[in-house]
Amino acid sequence: MRTDCGCGCGGEATRTAAFVRPRFFAGQLLTEDDLGLLVEYTTAKTRLRNRSLHGPGVVCGLAVTCAPCGGGVVVQPGHALDPAGNDIVVPCAEQVDVRALVQEQRIGALGCDPADTCADDGGRGYALYVRYRELPAGPVAPYATEEPCPTPGCVPSRVQEGYRFVVRPGDGGEDHRHNPGTRLLARVGDLARADRARTRDRRLAHYLDALFTAAAGTARTFRFDAADARRYAASLTWLRAHATGEGPPPPPTARETAEHVRALAASLARYDTHDPAGRDRLVRDHPDLATVREARTVLAAACERLRAADAEAAWPDPLRRTLARAVATEAAARAVPEGGAPDAPLETRMLAQGTPLGHALRAEFRADLALIREWLLGRLDTTGETGDCRLRAEVAAVEAPPPLPAPPPDSTETATVAEVRQTAEAAAALTVALRRFLTDAACATLNPPCGDTTDSDVLLARLEFDGCDVVRVCSATREQVLPGGSAYGEWLPKLYRLRELAERLCCRPEPPYRPPALPPGGEVARPYVPGLLGDWPRTGDLEETLSLLLTPAPGETPPKALHEQVHTTPGAVTDGLHELALLRTQVAELRTALEGVRAQLGSAQTQVGRLRAQVPEGLEARLADLEAGPGTGPGSGTGDAGRGAAGGTGPDGRRVPGPDRDHEPDRDPGRSAPPGPPPAHGHPPGGSTGDDGPAAPSGGPDPDSGPDSAPDSDPDSDPDSGPDPEGDRPQEEHTRPPARRTRSSRTRKTGETS
Repeated sequence: MRTDCGCGCGGEATRTAAFVRPRFFAGQLLTEDDLGLLVEYTTAKTRLRNRSLHGPGVVCGLAVTCAPCGGGVVVQPGHALDPAGNDIVVPCAEQVDVRALVQEQRIGALGCDPADTCADDGGRGYALYVRYRELPAGPVAPYATEEPCPTPGCVPSRVQEGYRFVVRPGDGGEDHRHNPGTRLLARVGDLARADRARTRDRRLAHYLDALFTAAAGTARTFRFDAADARRYAASLTWLRAHATGEGPPPPPTARETAEHVRALAASLARYDTHDPAGRDRLVRDHPDLATVREARTVLAAACERLRAADAEAAWPDPLRRTLARAVATEAAARAVPEGGAPDAPLETRMLAQGTPLGHALRAEFRADLALIREWLLGRLDTTGETGDCRLRAEVAAVEAPPPLPAPPPDSTETATVAEVRQTAEAAAALTVALRRFLTDAACATLNPPCGDTTDSDVLLARLEFDGCDVVRVCSATREQVLPGGSAYGEWLPKLYRLRELAERLCCRPEPPYRPPALPPGGEVARPYVPGLLGDWPRTGDLEETLSLLLTPAPGETPPKALHEQVHTTPGAVTDGLHELALLRTQVAELRTALEGVRAQLGSAQTQVGRLRAQVPEGLEARLADLEAGPGTGPGSGTGDAGRGAAGGTGPDGRRVPGPDRDHEPDRDPGRSAPPGPPPAHGHPPGGSTGDDGPAAPSGGPDPDSGPDSAPDSDPDSDPDSGPDPEGDRPQEEHTRPPARRTRSSRTRKTGETS
C-alpha cells in the first residue's frame, strides 16, 4: 500500500496520504510523539470529513452589516468551513475596521505605505474574507531532560484556534462550486471544435445506410411503392407552379425547391433502375408515372433555377450548402436525361435513396473523416482519462481514405465501388467511436472529483466603497454549505435525471454499426431519407445528458471553459500536407492503372502462348531469319549472284516476276521450307562446288536443261539452292527484306502433302 502519493518529483502530497493512529497498551512508555500523533489523527480526520462531505462556505450566521457609526462593518456570530476543512467559529458580533484592512492590503501589494489610502479608491470594490489561524497559548516551563540542547524558557502547551479578517480587491476569489460541465469540457476540449466534429458526424450518419446499399447493389433495381408515387406527384405539382419563375428564387423558396427537387429526382432514379418491362409495369401500377418525360423537363428547369439561387443566404451552414449543390448537380446529371444515367449506376442508386453523392461531396466526406479521426486521437491523447480501454487503438486503426483536391463545383465525375465502400466503412467506425468517446466523457462527470485548492479564506461579503466609507454590503452570492456539499448544491435538481440516464447509457457498450442487409434477389426496398437539408435534431439519451451538463439552469454557475494551448500549423506545412495528399491520390491512381496494364499483359501472354502452340515445327526459325533482313540469314546472298533468276527488272526499273511465281498454286501458309546450308568456306556466296568441278551459279538454271527441269531434277535437293526470284533486282533494292516464299506443288519433297 502506498503511503505517500506526492507529485512523483520530490514534492509533497497535497492531502494526507494515509492515516496512522496510535495504539496504546499496558506498560507502554508514552512520549510526546505518541500523544501528538493521536491529536494529528483526529484533527486530520475531521478536516477530511468537512472538506469532502460539506465543502467550503458559510454554515450559519456570519451576516455582515454596516457599522452603526460608519467607516466599517459588523460581522455577526456564525460558523464557516474553509477549503482545508478547518472550522472557523466567530463567537460574538465583531466590528471590523475595513479602512485598516484596506491600508494593510495596499501596503502588502505596493510594498510601501501610501500617503493617502482613500485618494483613489472611489467606487472601488473589495471583498471581505475570514481566515482560519492558529495561535500558541498556555506557556509552560518544561522539566529538565537529558537532551543535549533543551528548549529555553516556556513552551506553549495549547493551540488556540482563531480567525482574522482580510480584504481583497475585486468581486471575490476562487469559486469552489463545482459544475459537472466543467469536467466534461476538460474531456472534450473546445466546444466549437467538438461541435464541428459532431456536426460532420451527423451528416455522415444520414449517408451511412445509403452508401453501403449503393455499393452492394449497383446492378439491383430499387422498389417503387405507393409512398414514392405520392412523393413524385406532390413534388411534380409543386415544381410546376414554382420552378419556372423569373430570376433567382428567394432563400425560403430556394430551400423548399431543393427539397422537392431531391424528392422528384429520387423517384425518377428509382424508376430508372428498372428495365423497360419493369418501367411499363410501374406505369400500369402508378398512372402518375405516365408524365415521366414532362417530369424530367420540369426537373431540368428547377435545377437551373436552383443553381441561380443565393446559396449562402439560403443555407448559411456550409455543410447543408454542399448538400444543396449536390442535389442540383446530381439531379440534373442522373435524373434529367431520358433513360437516366446507365453509366453511373452507383450515383443513380444513391440519388434513388434521396442522398445525392456528387464529386464535391465525396471530397468533403473524406475531409470530414480525417477531421473526426484527428480530433478523437487528439482528445484521447490530451486527457488520457477514459473508461473505454480499446477506443484509442481502434480509432488509430481506422483507415480513412486520403483527401481529394477540391473539384469544380459542377463536376459530375463518378465514383468507384471500392471508394464508396472504403468511405462507408471508415464513417461507420468513426461514428461509433465518437459516440463511445462522448458517452464515456459524459458518464465520467457524474463522479465528483476531490477538489484541491490553495485558497484558505472564506468569502463573507462583497463591499462597495465611497472613498473610505463602506456604502453597500452584499452577502447573497457567497458560498453556502448545503447537504451533500456546496460543490454540487446548484445541480442537485439535475442529479436524479442524470442518474436515470446513466443507468441506461453508461454501463452498456455502444452497439456497433450494422450495414443494411440486402435480399439475395428481387428489388431492394430502401426508404427515402427525410430531412437531409433541414435541421438535424439531437435526440437520444446521450444528447439529453450532454444538454443537461452543458446548459446552465437559471441562476446556475456556467461551466468553466477549458483554456488550452492552440498550436497553429504554419502555412508551409499546410501546403506540404496538401501536396502530400495529392501525391498519395496520384500514387493510388497509378497503382490502379498499373494493375490494369498487368492484367492486359497477362492476357496477351496467354494469347501468344496459344498461338505458339499452333505454329508448326521449324517455322519459328525461318520467321526469325526473315525478320532479321537480307544478308543476315543463312544461305542469303549479298549481290546479284545471290538472287534467283526467277525474277528481274523491266526496262522501267519495275520488278518482273519469275515464271514459277506467277504460276505457283497457293500453298498452306502454315508451312515453310527449311533454310538451306551455309555456303562453303573459300567460295563466293551464292555458288557451290561439287566433286565434278565448279557448279553453275545458283542464280540461274542449268543451261542444259529446260526452264522447268531444274526445279524438278532432284526432289531431295535443298529448295534454297534453286533460282532466287529476286536475283535480277538492282543493288539498291537489296535493303528490302525478301518476300515470303512458298513452295509449289512441283518442288515439295517426297512425302509432303498439301
